Amino acid sequence: MTYKTLSPEEEKVIVHKGTEMPFTGEYVYNKDDGTYVCKRCDAPLFRSSDKFDSGTGWPSFDDEIPGAIKKETDADGRRTEILCANCGAHLGHVFYNEGFTDKNARYCVNSISLDFSREGGADTAVTDTTEKAVFAGGCFWGVEYHFQKVPGVKAVISGYTGGSKENPSYKEVSSGTTGHAEAVEVEYDPSVVSYEKLAKLFFEIHDPTQVDRQGPDIGSQYRSAVFYANDEQKKVAEKLITELKAKGYDVATELKPVEEFYPAEDYHQDYYAKTGHQPYCHIYQKKFDD
Repeated sequence: MTYKTLSPEEEKVIVHKGTEMPFTGEYVYNKDDGTYVCKRCDAPLFRSSDKFDSGTGWPSFDDEIPGAIKKETDADGRRTEILCANCGAHLGHVFYNEGFTDKNARYCVNSISLDFSREGGADTAVTDTTEKAVFAGGCFWGVEYHFQKVPGVKAVISGYTGGSKENPSYKEVSSGTTGHAEAVEVEYDPSVVSYEKLAKLFFEIHDPTQVDRQGPDIGSQYRSAVFYANDEQKKVAEKLITELKAKGYDVATELKPVEEFYPAEDYHQDYYAKTGHQPYCHIYQKKFDD
């Protein structure tokens, strides 16, 4: 990947994770319509419609362009660092539950990490070439956590699918009466990561031999399932299951055509990034040879 040449000041923040002084950045008070992009690689990050004045001295946004931002626990162990998902440039930090807007999120960004494209022309680059995959493998928090780390994955949404209840709530799904499974919808760039690589990861971060449970989570809502969008995805999943069975795994994973996917409540999204915790029942275990 080719990056722009950075000035020493830009490198201090973008590469070495520094912080510019408050109220000094170029975009603190910018109100023009357009898209904020990464200074280092030009990847679209934030829309002007999601920008608000937090009074903190740095550009603030209450939402990101789907899949544009990577979140990691900061070196201080307390805050959540935000980085460009495309090139890893340091942007700033994200804070939750401060009450600034209805979305209850504040992406606090260094102006020096950004460039600005008027009229939103860069937005289309995010979604024009992506595809989607849907997997269910127990509690969606842990499944989401692992897929968010994969280069080429643009967005991961936790939600419910496979049942009969329209727009179910977490409480309803947890009762086991809706037929839905906790699942994730993965939006990815197939030019960067293949469906097969995603499906392999799915089988390696949960136990596909368990029936209607995953570790301590018991019930049909925690079943293992692949919801394929087309024949190619189905063939890949069937091939991987055959490989696992040949290795002695008694695979119980369901294969079903993709169905209506209902996003879960906001507090379930990016759960481990928000809490700083680690998955308790989704531990990576290599199962394939390559």
